[in-house]
Formats: sequence, C-alpha cells, structure tokens
Amino acid sequence: MAGMKSKVVTWLFVLIVLAIAGVAGYTWFTLSWSFSSGERSGYVQKFSKKGWICKTWEGELLMTPVPGTVPEKFLFSVRDDGVARKINGIMGRKCILYYEQHIGVPTKCFGETEYFITDAKVAE
Repeated sequence: MAGMKSKVVTWLFVLIVLAIAGVAGYTWFTLSWSFSSGERSGYVQKFSKKGWICKTWEGELLMTPVPGTVPEKFLFSVRDDGVARKINGIMGRKCILYYEQHIGVPTKCFGETEYFITDAKVAE
C-alpha cells in the first residue's frame, strides 16, 4: 500500500512539472514568435505605466490617414523601458511606431494588447 502511494505522488509530481513546463514553453513561444509586424504613424495621445505586479507601458496612438477624417485609435503595449523613453520623448509630435503582433499570450502580465512596440521615431 505504501508503494502505491509513492507511485501516485511521483506521477502527480511529474504531471505538475510537465504542466508548468508546458505553460512556460507556450508563453515563451507566444512572446518570441511574431504573427505580424509593421508600422503605424500618428500622435501618441496616452502613454502610462500600468499594472499591479507586472508593470508594462500601455498607450494609444491616434492615426489620421486623411486630413478631416475621424482618427482611429491604435492601442499598444511596450515592454522595453528604452523604447518607452523614446515614446515619452516624442509625444506631441507626429511619430512612427514599429510593432510586432503576438497572438495568444496567456496573461495580461506581459501587456494589455497583442501589439508590442519595438521602436519609435519622429515622422519627418
């Protein structure tokens, strides 16, 4: 009977370790594999560092493709503090944000959106 309990505990431990490894592997994959990438231009309207435990920068870019049209909002996340400093430095001016789209990230701890900004510059 004691041998049976130790086998059950061992299998339970193995299953827990495999589940944790699976979630960690999936998270790593979704954060390192980019579904799409591109750039958006406009004016950063809102940019703030948010979160209780996991702090990320979250922002809104107002895009106006044609003068006189209603601007469209592009919601984005920034995980790199260096990129966040660039965005803070160009707020109020027309800028270009370079992004990667990461679909299926399992938690909002890494960012509230699926669009992660990788670089920013002032539009010329």
